[in-house]
Amino acid sequence: MFSVYNCLKGGCSQIMPLVKQMDQDSAGDPMVKACLDVLGETYFSLGAKNPLKKVLASSLNGLPGHLMVSAVQSFVCCLREELKTTDVYLYRKVLDNLASCMEDFSLGRACIKDLFEEVLQFLQKLLLDIQEEIRKNNGNRIVQTQLMHDLLIAIKVSMMLIQKLQENIQGSLWKHSESFVWQNMCSLLKSSTNFLMDATLLQTVQTTSGLAVILFTRAMYEPAEELPSLISDLLLGTVEHSGVPAWFLRSCGVLCTAELLDSVRLFLCHGALAMLDWKNGSMGENGEKLLLDIASVLLSLTSELKESSVATSLSRILAIWTNSALAALVSGSPDLKIKLHGNSDIIGKLLEYIYTHWDHPLDAIRHQTKLIFKNLLQIHQTTIVESNGKSDPFFARLIKHLLSLDWHVKGKYASLGSLVECVGTENILQLDRTIPVQILDVMSDQSLAPYASDLLETMFTNHKAHFTLSFQEGSWIDQWHNIWVSPLLVILCEGNHDQTTYIIDYYLPKLLKCNPDSLSYMIKILQASADANLGSCCTRGALGALMACLRTARAHGHLELSNIMSSGLVSTECVKQGLVHQHSQVCIDALGLLCETHRTTEIVSLEEMQLIQFFIMYNLNNQSPSIRQQIVSLLRKLFCRIQESSQVLYKLEQNKTKQELVENSTKMPPLRILQQYKDFMSSVCAKLFEVLFPGSSHPTRFSALSILESIAEIFSVPKGQAQVFQLDQEIDSARVQTLIQCFASTFEEVKILAFRLLMKLRDVALNLQDSENLDLLFQAAIDLSTSTKPYDCVTASNLLNFLVYHKELQHICLGKWLEPNPQMDENTAVSTVEKNTLAVIKLLLVNVEEEILQAKKSLLQAAASFPMYGRVHCITGALQQLPFNNLTLVSEWKEMVTRLILMSYSLSAVVSPVVQSSSPEGLIPMDSDPESASRLQMILHEIQPQDTNDYFMQTKVLKEHCKEESEKLADQRPTKNICMEMRGKDKQVCDVTAQMVLVCCWRSMKEVSLLLGTLCKLLPSQTEPSDGLITVEQVKNIGDYFKHHLLQSRHRGAFELAYAGFVQLTEMLSRCNNESLHKMPEHWLSCVLKEIKSCDPSSTLCATRRSAGIPFYIQALLASEPKKGKTDLLKMTMKELISLAAPLNEPLSVIPQVHALNILRALYRDTRLGENIMPYVADGIKASILGFMSPVWAVRNSSTLLFSALITRIFGVKRGKDENSKKNRMTGREFFSRFPSLYPFLLKQLEVVTNTLNSEAEDLKIHPSLFLLLLILGRLYPSPMDRSHSALSTAPFVPFIIRCGHSPVYRCREMSGRALVPFVMANELPHTVLALLRGLPDSATQGMRHNTVHGTLLQVFQLLQSYLESNQFVSLDFQQGLGDIITCMGTKLWLAKRLNPCLVTRAACLDVLVMLSTHLEKFQKQGMKLFGFWEEMNRVISDSELVSGIPYSSAVPGLIQYLQSITKLVISVLSVTAGPDIQSCGSATAKEMAKPSLSVAHLLHCDFHEVRLLALEAILLWLKQSNSKQIAEGRGGVLCLLTDLEDTLLTMALKETNPQCFCKVLEILYNMDLRNVLPKTECSIKMNPNELLTWSLNLADISSSPEGQTIALKFASKLIIHHLQSHQQIPEEVLKKWVQLIVYFCGDEQETEMLLAAAEVLKSITSFLLISKRLILGLSDTLGLWKCVILLLQNEDLVVRDAAAEVIQVAQSEKKSSEGMEFAFRIVNAPMALDLAFGIVCEQLQQWGEIHAGVPVLLEWLLGDSDLQRDGETSALEEDDSLFDKGEVNFWAEKLTHVRQLSKHLLRLISVTHLTLPDHGELNHLSRTALDQAQRIEHLLGALPPVPEFSRTPEFTRLAIQKERLSVCLKILNLLKPDDACKNENLEK
Repeated sequence: MFSVYNCLKGGCSQIMPLVKQMDQDSAGDPMVKACLDVLGETYFSLGAKNPLKKVLASSLNGLPGHLMVSAVQSFVCCLREELKTTDVYLYRKVLDNLASCMEDFSLGRACIKDLFEEVLQFLQKLLLDIQEEIRKNNGNRIVQTQLMHDLLIAIKVSMMLIQKLQENIQGSLWKHSESFVWQNMCSLLKSSTNFLMDATLLQTVQTTSGLAVILFTRAMYEPAEELPSLISDLLLGTVEHSGVPAWFLRSCGVLCTAELLDSVRLFLCHGALAMLDWKNGSMGENGEKLLLDIASVLLSLTSELKESSVATSLSRILAIWTNSALAALVSGSPDLKIKLHGNSDIIGKLLEYIYTHWDHPLDAIRHQTKLIFKNLLQIHQTTIVESNGKSDPFFARLIKHLLSLDWHVKGKYASLGSLVECVGTENILQLDRTIPVQILDVMSDQSLAPYASDLLETMFTNHKAHFTLSFQEGSWIDQWHNIWVSPLLVILCEGNHDQTTYIIDYYLPKLLKCNPDSLSYMIKILQASADANLGSCCTRGALGALMACLRTARAHGHLELSNIMSSGLVSTECVKQGLVHQHSQVCIDALGLLCETHRTTEIVSLEEMQLIQFFIMYNLNNQSPSIRQQIVSLLRKLFCRIQESSQVLYKLEQNKTKQELVENSTKMPPLRILQQYKDFMSSVCAKLFEVLFPGSSHPTRFSALSILESIAEIFSVPKGQAQVFQLDQEIDSARVQTLIQCFASTFEEVKILAFRLLMKLRDVALNLQDSENLDLLFQAAIDLSTSTKPYDCVTASNLLNFLVYHKELQHICLGKWLEPNPQMDENTAVSTVEKNTLAVIKLLLVNVEEEILQAKKSLLQAAASFPMYGRVHCITGALQQLPFNNLTLVSEWKEMVTRLILMSYSLSAVVSPVVQSSSPEGLIPMDSDPESASRLQMILHEIQPQDTNDYFMQTKVLKEHCKEESEKLADQRPTKNICMEMRGKDKQVCDVTAQMVLVCCWRSMKEVSLLLGTLCKLLPSQTEPSDGLITVEQVKNIGDYFKHHLLQSRHRGAFELAYAGFVQLTEMLSRCNNESLHKMPEHWLSCVLKEIKSCDPSSTLCATRRSAGIPFYIQALLASEPKKGKTDLLKMTMKELISLAAPLNEPLSVIPQVHALNILRALYRDTRLGENIMPYVADGIKASILGFMSPVWAVRNSSTLLFSALITRIFGVKRGKDENSKKNRMTGREFFSRFPSLYPFLLKQLEVVTNTLNSEAEDLKIHPSLFLLLLILGRLYPSPMDRSHSALSTAPFVPFIIRCGHSPVYRCREMSGRALVPFVMANELPHTVLALLRGLPDSATQGMRHNTVHGTLLQVFQLLQSYLESNQFVSLDFQQGLGDIITCMGTKLWLAKRLNPCLVTRAACLDVLVMLSTHLEKFQKQGMKLFGFWEEMNRVISDSELVSGIPYSSAVPGLIQYLQSITKLVISVLSVTAGPDIQSCGSATAKEMAKPSLSVAHLLHCDFHEVRLLALEAILLWLKQSNSKQIAEGRGGVLCLLTDLEDTLLTMALKETNPQCFCKVLEILYNMDLRNVLPKTECSIKMNPNELLTWSLNLADISSSPEGQTIALKFASKLIIHHLQSHQQIPEEVLKKWVQLIVYFCGDEQETEMLLAAAEVLKSITSFLLISKRLILGLSDTLGLWKCVILLLQNEDLVVRDAAAEVIQVAQSEKKSSEGMEFAFRIVNAPMALDLAFGIVCEQLQQWGEIHAGVPVLLEWLLGDSDLQRDGETSALEEDDSLFDKGEVNFWAEKLTHVRQLSKHLLRLISVTHLTLPDHGELNHLSRTALDQAQRIEHLLGALPPVPEFSRTPEFTRLAIQKERLSVCLKILNLLKPDDACKNENLEK
């Protein structure tokens, strides 16, 4: 193909110059004629997409004029030939040629002009032919779709013809009805009309036909000025036949007579807007009328057209309308300006459309909505040109409305952005200066961040432009920085993780782009506070913010790193601290600063490389997957930079001359930099291979392997290019071994990464494998493929897939098992991989076939000894990496595929009875109790037995002693069957559990499904099926197999995975050209729907387990249907299912109804069906609500599940915990406009429900669907944009929801309260609350319904809460409304007092008062005087049982609730009365108030622990407030509430029985100042401070709850520090006990809470005990505490590690301040903290002068606790571990990291102090122990089987770790021996 193209290209390039050189006379030369003919034929034979066609056209456009006539003749000849085409399937080529002739090709256009009539006739015939062909191919979707695309092109070409060659038609000659052109035009118009009306065509064809109809009519219609009114009449359906020409009626009669379909009117509107000229007022008044008519038609269609594709078109056409309106307005009449003014009706309706659709789930619709809004503003601006736009009332109203919306409404952002462009930022900021901060606050939500940042960008750019115009140079910048930059810096330093991340990603780059000079302002401010504000594990601090700003600036080219480093703006130490910061994102930003640059060829400096090496040391082991991904991606950028800059350096080196050398003598020579690059890459790789040591954690391995993989990719060698570094040169056999050992990891992603890396290095890696090792690996893989551990088969598959690339595999490994095939060996054309894969699959297949035969005899034995799924997994894996498009051994593969399919069926037949039984999970036919054995017998009967040794024939009863049983049954069958102990291959006894049998069966089913799915893909989709490795017949059988299993499996694992295989099959079928296969999905779908509908009793479909596999089956069939088409299958299925799901109260219809509900649920949840499912949502909601009322439990259950799926589908996935958040909600208008049929339905249902509630009968009927209705309604909320008069107003719902509050069901009353809030507009709230309050009784009356009172109070509570939390309390109306509510509430206060006998309603009334009280405290600051209210509250409290004593027992309903509410009121009133406003106020009422009716102490003495707990929580809160800086803000009053409580609290601590209260008491004492507490212990609890300490330590030791233990330990520790600091004596044994407790708290298995408490205690004692100048506790105890710190730093839990790292922070900060160091690492991550901790311990030993005593202790740490005893004992049990036990799964801690860091510091200590230890006993003992252990390790390692890393992974890892520990320890012990003469030499080494 390529060579033909080149020949043509060459030929043309030679002919063209020749032709152009011809002079005038040679025009008739036959040579020239021949050339032109060749060019013509060439042009028409080239395909439309061939680039040569364009080249040829542009060359011919430059043809000299005298040759034009000949050229036209030649081309006309060729075109005439083209037009003779009659084959429908070749029309496309002719159409493409016609189209290219009319596009920028003068010669082509001239030809078409000459042949105009022929072309017209051809197009007319072609349209009819294609239409006929589409009709003939009905049912064949692929051919039909192809033809429709041809039809689309044909219509476009005919339109092009009329548009481009208008002058040909414009002559009036053709306009008489006899003329040939006229008749063709009429025919074209008629065809276009037919296509427009034909709904079976693709939507694009219909849309284009709409354009064509208008275009052709415009060309033919006279007089032209009448045309707009004709189109108006068509759209409005008011055509008068008498006024329309006959030819139009003949061609487009359907458009004039029939009631037009909505979609047809839509496409006609589109045609009119696109094809008529709206500029210059050329259509006059009729044109303006048409414009307004189109708008009203489009707006009326918005409520009708809901299908996603049509709705998208509608929004696009509305946007086109706004453009046309803008064009028309420029020269429009004043009347039009009035009709399109912002306050006009049309604009109002368009705004409604915008508000309804701006949060639409479809991107396209949201985008068009934005454009429509933008254009509307311009339309309004055009209508008010004279007046000032900024003060315009329309704009002012819009801004006010938009600002009153919540920030979670996405549409708000783009709309405000458009308004900013109209009125300017300054005008909007004048309304509310806090807008920038509000928007920045929103940015913690990722879904809103892009919108928010776009709006901010529009605002600050506009603001900057405004300032630059209004002010002198530079004077405005500070003001601009204050508004846009300062809030950003505050958030960057203190904001939460998500918020800062999104601000850095979305906002910061835009800000710097707008004003790059702001960078220096940011750096200056952050640099000033960076040292003081380093951040923490949850905030970035100024240092983190600085890193983020620098990284963004460098990445976007605003700064050079070398400049800021050299100028001292940012120090290397500062970047280093960033690289190991405790906040991972700060580390990433610091790394990004080094890796990301604007120029990809910028040279990497030596300093940058050293910093990267430093980073890699401490950051690979990160547990967060996203951080690991970022590290890999950033390093990848760095490596790309090294690679690209090295290419530049090579070129420099080559092109360099002497002159340049002299000039560049100051710079470093390129070769030197290249050498640095090479050394750097080499050391990085060495480090990465080094961290793959035994026992390294999963995150470390993942990071190291991912980075190595990117190095291998980036530095791969392209031909003929010098490469600075190559990974394969760094590979040796040890490193290959390391990578192969990664296959044994228990994490699949590590295996995958290691495999991918080995594949990239496979040539080197395979060459390094000797034959013995290869054989061992192959043997290991085959053994693992039959392991009973499910993850082993993945290892086996990876090993085999790696080994098949080895050329010698056949000779070395496979020869033992398979007889050699000499012909195949001789055939050199066959690739190694193909040959080896075939042999490996054959070997696996032979084995699995044999095992299936065994399994038929005994499934139990198979499950215990050789579960077959591993072999099948390996076969699938091997097939997946084969290149199927170029196989050589086709016949062998065909035979292999057939065998594989048969093997799959026979394996499935053995295991399927288990997964298809009605109780697959626990199925093993044995039980220890005869009664349940008989139940098992029933299950066994329904299974078709496959087992010949009666596995399924009879249940086995197990007795305690198998012996007696076996004696009874000895004559009947062998004993082994009873005891379920199976003798495996090596005669070892294996226990079989039900779980093992099930796992064997469902995994086998899974692997068979995936294998069959993979095999289906082998069918070629384009060529003849006979060419494929698999036949059509086989594919059909596989389809039937899947159908059988999906419809009958009961085990979720089995049918979910069968589904995975089936999806592969259905996707292949949908792309397949074979007619019979292509129609299979449709056939299967109709069969299964028929079976569901038939409700035949003999049906095997599973009606329980949510219909098991049936929904999966239908999902797979529907999801494979092309999304772009008509989705007929989906429509048909949904129609059927919705009719089945609707309840018919016939007993036979129940099971089909359950199936339908379950399938619908699956389809609504399936994201692949996308927006196509939305039109059916309303019907689904109806079915689920009606189904919820069914008397049958199964239907109710399925309806609930369906309802839940629909709520998620409509409102989105719930992300947060907050029930009341507005995120997963929508406005009532949006909801009902998207699902209009739900408006009357929900209203009617609510009416029915509330009617049952209001009956006065005693036996209240509870209506089941009330709950669901309230759930939906509670998700809606009103928008300030709603007009109360709109057709879908939410107002009618309000009275019904209020009546729902009378329900007898407590939860429904609560729900009605919540559901009411969204339906009441903000301005209606006070009025509604007053109405509800007035509805409450004035005093206890006979027959008062407490349910009603309670419901009303709950509604009042919810409404008030929403009212008080809204930010409108500044306005006077608000204060007025609140005053009315308080007054009215005052008249109903009897409900909160004893006059009300019902405690539940009393509590509800008190809750309302508490809320008022809490909020009024805020308003009091704003000057509202509310003394009367507080007096009333004091009366309510005095009247309560809390004052007079509680006469009830706790069994009285509502008592606890009431006590909690009244306590909250007391606490609220206390905190108000203690407030400065009242304390400082001189009036008598205030003084009266300041004496509360109840004290805190009174609450603490209450008998009910709920009251005490609330009081204690309040005290704790007040304490924390008084301890924090809030005192400064005038909260001094709370201190008076806390005075003299110490006695009460100490007494409580001894007597309190409730654990929660007890913990709170201790926590309060812990937070109090001990100087106030300790003096009172003697008199209140008769203990001296030391006894108090002993008491608290005992508590920490024996308390039953972890909470109690943790707070007791913290309190005891605080006491100890207090005693030590005030030099009081503490008994030795007390201190010992305290240290032991801390050690106990740091134990491995402790709860997180206890570990955190220990970390907090250790932090509090760091500076006083751990790094003190002299030893206070004694060496062993202090080192014991340090060991605790080190243990916590290695904890699996990040929170614990972060808490422990704070100990190091304290130590380092102390060191920095005491030693006056310039720099010290302070806020560091755990790996760095661990390193620093060992360093600090070694320094402290020097400082305390305890090196001789300390080093042996550290050596013991190094040796670790001996695990060897355990090793010996467990190795025998290793085999029988639980099925899924993965051994020691390592998520973080790495023993060898700990060992390597400790030994590094020990060696440094020894070398600095030249330490030798005299030969004392302890050292000798250590030496002996280490040597003994080393020998034992060698022995144990020798005893392991070959390749133990695969067969005995956990044991091998443990021994390898211990081996390295011992060797390090022995090395250090040797150095410490004094007689070692060569010690110094060793140290130097």
